[in-house]
Amino acid sequence: MKTTITLILAAVIVGGTYIGTFGAPAAILSLLPQEQPESAQGDATGEQQAHPVPAGRLRGGGRPGRANTTIVVTQALETATYERSLRAIGSTVATRSVDVTADVSGTITEVNVAANDQVEVGDVLFQLDDKTERLNVEIAQAELDQASQTLQRYRSLVNSSAVSAVDLADAEIAVRLADAQLNLARVALEERAVRAAILGQVGLSTLDIGDWVSEGDVLVSIDALDELLIEFELPERAIGLLEMGRPVRANTPVYVGEVFDGFIVAHDSRLDSVTRSVKVQALIDNSDHRLWPGMTFSIRLEDRTDPMPVVPATAVTWSRDGAGIWSVQEGKASRMPVTILYRQGDNVWVDTDLPAGTRIVTEGAQKLREGAAVSTAGGRPERPEGPAEEGPSAGMHLRPAALIGPQADVPDADEPAGRTPARSQPDEDPA
Repeated sequence: MKTTITLILAAVIVGGTYIGTFGAPAAILSLLPQEQPESAQGDATGEQQAHPVPAGRLRGGGRPGRANTTIVVTQALETATYERSLRAIGSTVATRSVDVTADVSGTITEVNVAANDQVEVGDVLFQLDDKTERLNVEIAQAELDQASQTLQRYRSLVNSSAVSAVDLADAEIAVRLADAQLNLARVALEERAVRAAILGQVGLSTLDIGDWVSEGDVLVSIDALDELLIEFELPERAIGLLEMGRPVRANTPVYVGEVFDGFIVAHDSRLDSVTRSVKVQALIDNSDHRLWPGMTFSIRLEDRTDPMPVVPATAVTWSRDGAGIWSVQEGKASRMPVTILYRQGDNVWVDTDLPAGTRIVTEGAQKLREGAAVSTAGGRPERPEGPAEEGPSAGMHLRPAALIGPQADVPDADEPAGRTPARSQPDEDPA
């Protein structure tokens, strides 16, 4: 029993809510008696006939069944350039850097540089013990002199029978061998001096006089610091931005607020199979030697497109066909498909055939249909035809006709808005 009562009450509540919101169905209204409202003030001219309320339609504060126009917010289609930037973290390396090594083993007898010294190509950095090599040069020189004197003597006696042609040829060969031995001795002597191979700045070295070095040991490093390379990695989607000479901007926490300009000089020819990124090198100027190899930099690449249509994000709607925007032409709404290219904040750059300046719907597009008449919020209808019939305020609620009191001033639904209908007068008592 309680369940039955609960269901009846629920049905009554739902029905009352529906009638209070949307009005009573026409079939029910036709069964109700239509009362003639009594005029609040008498009319001096006499009796006026009231207009009856058609079945299924309401008067007064009710909303019409369907508005002729849809209120939307529009704006002109604009174009703008899209600026995108890619950021990466990298570190610097010298454009030219060498590790100076010893070609031979020996004891250091001279140290001619200190850390951070600037050196020229060919400057002697370290001198190794070269006593033996100097003696070998003197011996080779003496042997060359002796061979040269023998050759001269043989040449002076070549016309006599004392010296044969064979002896003369042997003397010439002896001179050549002695000269080669002298050159070998000089090379060995030269190797005892460790020289700078490039122009640059010397790094830190812990070697001192008396230290023994073996062949192949690294004695010191030299870096060319007039220009530096920044090495960084970019994701796969940035491949389209990789071109020789593209500008980059770099900044380092060492010099807060300063920006160092550079340009791309090289990049790898393949992607890393794990990180799906490509290694890139950019060159920056460092003629003042403020920057050091190994410093950390934040890299930014910027790209600016040609002007292209841009719309607010609220203007883009979605359907089975994809993204689209609504345009307003001659007061009618039409949906145009678009391709979304970029997004930034509340703006969307799209590819569309609509020309710049076309009125597009930015708010209220969800309630539009193809070819629907539209009007702008707070303004006149967009269409060139005459003004549409105004409906009641959207904030008003429908009420059943039977509930409208006799004193209510209700305009006829069939009459244009703004016109006051005739008031019905009650029949006078013939008595």
